[in-house]
Amino acid sequence: MEQKLPLPPFTWETALQKVQLAEDAWNSKNPERVALAYTPDTEWRNRDRFINGRQEVIEFLTKKWEKEIDYRLKKELWAFTDNRISVRFEYEWHDKDGNWFRSYGNEMWEFDVNGFMKRRFSSINDLPIDSKSRKFV
Repeated sequence: MEQKLPLPPFTWETALQKVQLAEDAWNSKNPERVALAYTPDTEWRNRDRFINGRQEVIEFLTKKWEKEIDYRLKKELWAFTDNRISVRFEYEWHDKDGNWFRSYGNEMWEFDVNGFMKRRFSSINDLPIDSKSRKFV
């Protein structure tokens, strides 16, 4: 059986590691790489979208990063239990017209026994920013 380390139950150190691995994967902007961290039947709520399974994750992220150009993300561990992690995050991006945004949000993650994320619930708000106000250059 394939595993995605670190495995639950999480400690402070392994939860931090899981968060960093997720941040690194998302910053790669590679939908296929990101999708491999999730169970084949993963369930997501992202803003007002409901996404089911790795293939829908790949399709969603492909469209996301076509729209959110020069995407750069930072995640922070907020809390954890045996097989769940909560993070806060912010990321910056611009649209095709050069308008910059900072997006803020929270995610709740649930993992299976093999360390794959089976559920991800995300709430996100976007704030238009001036390009000179960027944090993640």
